[in-house]
Amino acid sequence: MGRISRVVLGLCAGWLASCGVVAPRADLVVLNGAEPETLDPALITGQPEGRVAQALFEGLTAFNEKGKAVPGVAERWEISPDGLRYTFHLRGDARWSNGDPVTAADFERSWRRTLEPATASEYAYQLHYLRNGKAFNEGTLTDFGQVGVRALDPRRLEVVLENPTPFFIDLCAFVTLLPSHGPSVERWGESWIKPGRMVSNGAYQLDTWRINDRIRLRANPHYWNRDRVAMRTVDLLPVSRANTAFNFYASGIADLMLDKGLVPPALLGELRKRPDFHSAPFLGTYFIRFNTTRPPFDDARVRLAFSLVVDRERLVEKITRAGEVPAGSMVPPGTAGYEPPVGAGRDPDRARALLAEAGFPGGQGFPLVRYLYSEGELNEAIAVELQDMFRRELGISIELARQEWKVYLRSMSGLDYDLCRSSWVGDYNDPNTFLDLFVGGGGNNRTGWANAEYDRLIAEAGRTPDPVRRFEAFRAAEELL
Repeated sequence: MGRISRVVLGLCAGWLASCGVVAPRADLVVLNGAEPETLDPALITGQPEGRVAQALFEGLTAFNEKGKAVPGVAERWEISPDGLRYTFHLRGDARWSNGDPVTAADFERSWRRTLEPATASEYAYQLHYLRNGKAFNEGTLTDFGQVGVRALDPRRLEVVLENPTPFFIDLCAFVTLLPSHGPSVERWGESWIKPGRMVSNGAYQLDTWRINDRIRLRANPHYWNRDRVAMRTVDLLPVSRANTAFNFYASGIADLMLDKGLVPPALLGELRKRPDFHSAPFLGTYFIRFNTTRPPFDDARVRLAFSLVVDRERLVEKITRAGEVPAGSMVPPGTAGYEPPVGAGRDPDRARALLAEAGFPGGQGFPLVRYLYSEGELNEAIAVELQDMFRRELGISIELARQEWKVYLRSMSGLDYDLCRSSWVGDYNDPNTFLDLFVGGGGNNRTGWANAEYDRLIAEAGRTPDPVRRFEAFRAAEELL
């Protein structure tokens, strides 16, 4: 391994020298997974992009080291007794990286841009909690003055919600609600996110972005809390192959690996014994999406049959091996005190009966379908194991289709798949962040599934201020899901 590491270092040094660039090592080097698709907060959909954006931009609130929302650009806020009206007071010393003050109008303008139908933001629904936000986003309302966000003056932002939303302060720290620098967006259009053009308001500013090499962030000298930013430079490397990532870490090229998928599955047993290996539960679920818009997965019996033969215990014991909990529900148990209903579990006999009822006894006549997954050894190992489970228990052979991250996201969003690997990490600590994914026509639904009763229950949960009734509606919806 030592010789391989020296070769990698030598190649990197040679490349930099050939370009006439001297790049001293950053204070922190992070293995960030796939190459980011974009750094525009309005368009970001993935974790690799979100991590970079959270370093570049700061919302009204921000998450601290314990994942709790704390004051960000807003130093304080008031909430009306009915829970519908929020008044945020912005810091007087909040500045963009070019020295411009961060104002309430910056947030109003940024949220409007995200809601504009022409922006085509998949996460625009996170602003549907604003009064008339959904109507404006869907084009049934064209007067943005009726949407519940307004700059009262440069340092006060008023937000009016459709219904009391207990997680709204957490949501204000989420990437979709981060502000963008209006003059830069207007001047540069889609290319405002490039180095030399991006103006940010977070702890860091964008120094360089070399595709398939690295993103370098440099401390923002105008950030209001700059005295607490200890690391002056941070590099984020787009490495998605687990063996390559581990070699970078083991040789000292990188300091931090954040994604479980970057750890070689074969080494997990030994790595878990090391003092630099840290594992803990987090608010996320790994699951399979079905494309319900085309056969055979337009039949709920087929979808349930596939689910009933997945051996979750085997997957976590044989493949993932980092202490994961087998998922019996979409929402992780205990999310904000919510206890989800127990799923269908594993029942191969019932699965085979359902498949026969759907017209495919023993898998006969079942069409060739593809299982789509994104790059990474862990995803591939899970895909191979699932392929074997479906063949062994249902008599069905599926084709595996691996795609690079950006292509995979486009395929999933465009419903260009049969079934696919998916995961979701909560945007805030509430069951709604998992369940509103599957509202009919939602930006992150990506299955084509729609159910009027499900939509009604999610809407009911959004309207009721009673936490008991709210969770009852969520449980009823999740049982349908």
